[in-house]
Order: sequence, then structure tokens, then C-alpha cells
Amino acid sequence: MIKLYFAPRTRAVRVVWLLEELGLPYELERAEFVPPAVDFFSQSTPLGKFPTLVDGDLVMCESGAIIEYILERYGDGRLAPPIDSPARPLYLQWLHFAESTAFPPLGIIVWLTRYRGEAESQKTLLEDARKRAASGFEFLERNLRSGEYVVGAAFTAADIMLGFTLVAGQALGVLDDRFPRTNAYLARLVKRPAFQKAAALE
Repeated sequence: MIKLYFAPRTRAVRVVWLLEELGLPYELERAEFVPPAVDFFSQSTPLGKFPTLVDGDLVMCESGAIIEYILERYGDGRLAPPIDSPARPLYLQWLHFAESTAFPPLGIIVWLTRYRGEAESQKTLLEDARKRAASGFEFLERNLRSGEYVVGAAFTAADIMLGFTLVAGQALGVLDDRFPRTNAYLARLVKRPAFQKAAALE
């Protein structure tokens, strides 16, 4: 059985959400999150990070990689367009946009305001991070024009990746009323029963 090392308000929420969407059995190993003021690998997990997945002899981290692994091994074609589908490239774009473009400026905001306590001394950097985060949300806003989800009518793992990022953006005050389509999209995501189960662990 899959074992997932989990702490609230970490990217481990993404993995729980996916596991619940797929209806896969898993064991949750809760651990306390340690704010990484210096060391990125300071968590009480086998790899020092959240999430960490253990599946037999496999031990891995990085939420996006874990999601791709679970889908490839256990998804049975669910929550991802087939490789030869015209929707596949768009799916891959948004799957990776969530972490590689949209989340980094949010990470800077969290780093300065919550981990380092340097909001006052780093106002210029903080403002730049907020502007770059808003720019990412503007790109998403422009592209949310058809369908219930980011790839169209079908819910996919790209929505799971984006959902966590958008919740973080909302909590940090960056995802605000400037982005009505994005907020409506997030509202649809958080109503999903699998998200509700993951969120209840918070």
C-alpha cells in the first residue's frame, strides 16, 4: 500500500487529493512541518521533504513527480489525457505551470513573511514577488475561457496541481477580485469531494 508522509498546508495535500480522486488505498504518516529557515531538507520524512511517497521499495519526493508516478502506475487512464490526445500538450503545460511559473513568487512571499520575518526589510523584493505572482494569475485568467476545468470539460491532475497553488495565492492575498474567472474556477475545484477530504486533514 502507498504510504504518504503528510503535513497540513504543504504540497502533500495535492497527493492526498489525487489519491482520493482515484479511490486508491493509502496510509497517511503525519509529521509536523518544520519551517525551513535554513535547511530545505529538515522535515521528519525519509527524504526530509513533504510530500514523501513510499511505495514498496520506492521512496520519492516532489509533488508533481509523485502525481505523474501515481497516474502512470495506478491511474488506469484516469485524470490525464492519453499521450496521443490533442489535449495532452495543454494538460502538460498546466500541470507544470502550477509549480514552475505560478508558485515560485508565492514561495518568496512565504519565505520573507513567514519563515524569515523580513517583510519590512525586503519590501522591494516582496512587492516584486507579488507582481510576478499576479502576472502568473493573469495568464491563467486569460486562458480560462471555455470548459469547467483548465483543459476543458474534463477534470485532470493539472487541476489538482493548480488548485493547491491557487489556494496558496488566495491565502496570501494575491489571488483577489482582479481574477474573477480564476476565482470561479477555484470555487469549482474546492467543492469536489476529494478536495474536501484532503482539506479536512488540515
